[in-house]
Amino acid sequence: MVAQGIAAADQVAILGGSFGGYSVLAGLTFYPETYACGVDIVGPSNLITLLESVPPYWKPMIELFTTRVGDPNTEEGRRLLMQHSPLTHVERIRRPLLIGQGANDPRVKQAESDQIVAAMQARQIPVTYVLYPDEGHGFARPENWLSFNAIVEAFLAEFLGGRFEPVGGDFGGASLQVLTGAATAPGLSAALAAQG
Repeated sequence: MVAQGIAAADQVAILGGSFGGYSVLAGLTFYPETYACGVDIVGPSNLITLLESVPPYWKPMIELFTTRVGDPNTEEGRRLLMQHSPLTHVERIRRPLLIGQGANDPRVKQAESDQIVAAMQARQIPVTYVLYPDEGHGFARPENWLSFNAIVEAFLAEFLGGRFEPVGGDFGGASLQVLTGAATAPGLSAALAAQG
């Protein structure tokens, strides 16, 4: 896209949810200079803890996961999983990161986001972390989607340039909790204060 003139090299973001969220974290750790910023929605940060916490309905697929991703029950498998886990390489993150997580996610537990946020904070790497206590794997409630999209729009405008619509009433009825990094997205702190 950059070579074809569609995108400017310093204005490319990476955004995704679930495996796409893992791709965001992997993109920012394995290719730290490629993207201007990233938005991770319910993405796993540690492949071992992900596989160790699979929900009961995933159990029949665990053998498939262990052959395709790595077996957490073997030394070689654990080594492979750690090597490909963004959490292992968190110190490589150089670009702004926004994380959205549902507290009730049965597939990618909140701990996946908590642990990468904690690791980033321990290294003083800025991160914005938005938690929805009434959501699961993604955001089902329209009010929550609207609020997160408003945050994403302001975040992307801050780090890619361009316009964004001020939050205004976009947080109405949403359950969002900004656990860290509210100052990163323009207008987010003010919108949270107005929400009460």
